[in-house]
Amino acid sequence: MPQGSIVKALSGYYYVLPEGAALEEGNTVTCRGRGVFKNKKITPLVGDRVMYEETENGEGTVTEILPRTSELIRPPIANVNIVVLVFSVTEPVLNLQLLDKFLVHIEHTGIDVVLCFTKSDLLLEGGGGALPKEMTMSELDRITALYEAIGYPVVRTSSRMGVGVEAILHHLEGTISVFAGQSGVGKSSLLNKMIAGIDLETNEISQRLGRGKHTTRHVELLPLEGGGLVADTPGFSQLDFMEVEADGLGACFREFADIAEGCRFRGCLHLHEPDCKVRDAAADGTIAASRYEHYLLFLAEIKDRKRRY
Repeated sequence: MPQGSIVKALSGYYYVLPEGAALEEGNTVTCRGRGVFKNKKITPLVGDRVMYEETENGEGTVTEILPRTSELIRPPIANVNIVVLVFSVTEPVLNLQLLDKFLVHIEHTGIDVVLCFTKSDLLLEGGGGALPKEMTMSELDRITALYEAIGYPVVRTSSRMGVGVEAILHHLEGTISVFAGQSGVGKSSLLNKMIAGIDLETNEISQRLGRGKHTTRHVELLPLEGGGLVADTPGFSQLDFMEVEADGLGACFREFADIAEGCRFRGCLHLHEPDCKVRDAAADGTIAASRYEHYLLFLAEIKDRKRRY
């Protein structure tokens, strides 16, 4: 029985790319899912590796979903390798608390992440007072160094000037990727530069990818130059901590891991426990003050949500 990957899901149909085939027009097999999926409340997702059988009319039926390496709820997609976390350096100003919140959720899924700081050209140009006082090139250098030291690849881009696009493509080579970040940070503009054969204005891309006022929303994988697939969605922008528990939050801060091994108590929440090495590291600057502050904010949010629900 042939294998393939679902590259688009729309109106109950799954468009399966046969294993080894190039993602080009006419190469997919239009399939329905087996009725047993609905009975078992299983939904095939874009990105799923599947078994399928072809029918006499040239279409097919998805008969089995192979084990997933990852699964996202929003956007609904499976087997993602990398999340590109996109934040602008200005317009809107870089929000480190929100950035760390995204990182917690991505770490919780176990998916790799690349940090992308967009609109770098606005800092390079100056701008006659239009830039926020809190963001300067030296501050961006400090932030970049902080996250690189933690272990996150950082790429600075400017879609308008074409800066950094090749670096992002290099990171995504051979992967399935999605984009995440605030609205207005330039995710769609960046995708416009990255997706081969598409040269449209950002609002036109929104129409093509199902973002128009009267179009149907769907998830679709598109090929990137040099290999790799990217989800058509410009990403997800709202997060909560429904799935992250208080005792698992620390594990979502990479730099806490080795230091936490020295804490006196197993399951230390790094809050007010005696002999907490993470709290000591935050006090002496080994852990960045902003990261520990955000950890405490998120911990309080998780506890508050647990009390309410």
